[in-house]
Amino acid sequence: MDEFERLLAGYRRFRDEDWSQQRARWAELAEGQQPKTMVIACSDSRVDPTRIFDSAPGTLFVVRNIANLVPPFETSQGHHGVSAALEFAVTQLNVAEIIVLGHGACGGVAASLNHAFEGEPPGSGGFISDWVSLLNEARDRIVAEHGHGPHAVHALEHECVRVSLANLRTFPFIPQREQAGTLRLRGAYFAIAEGVLHVLDEASGTFAPARS
Repeated sequence: MDEFERLLAGYRRFRDEDWSQQRARWAELAEGQQPKTMVIACSDSRVDPTRIFDSAPGTLFVVRNIANLVPPFETSQGHHGVSAALEFAVTQLNVAEIIVLGHGACGGVAASLNHAFEGEPPGSGGFISDWVSLLNEARDRIVAEHGHGPHAVHALEHECVRVSLANLRTFPFIPQREQAGTLRLRGAYFAIAEGVLHVLDEASGTFAPARS
């Protein structure tokens, strides 16, 4: 069985089980969506927010990219995919929560820390290098303090979440809603090997395991 056939087999299970058991829910979703939470997560195949949070269909508005990064607000011409998704979630869907979900063993963080792909053209790593350059300042600060070992990797994975939270607040419509009490930002980190979710306390700047 090739990979696409495996996917089709999964689709058939979905139709027979999940969709069949929740027909009323899917009929409701066909009329529109009203998710209350946006999750900005990594594209890593091991970190699926809907599975980690065991979420029902239509409850999470998910954006995934390399290293769960949010660029700062800018008005230059171009294709601003993350910014467009953020704008849609906040100003059109009126989500009440935005979670930035980092994770362990992140390839994007490793690329930043190791300067991988720097100087490479698009198609050979250049797009990756440009994207993870959003971490350059944080990376240089962490390398100066921790070097390049495992502790530095872990520290940058955490800092990646904090960078995205800070960049979220450069979008004018974010702090407006935070101050009004209609939107809350949260940071989280999923340790793959342990299967443990850690939640950021922004007041102290530290991550602690969520109660299981």
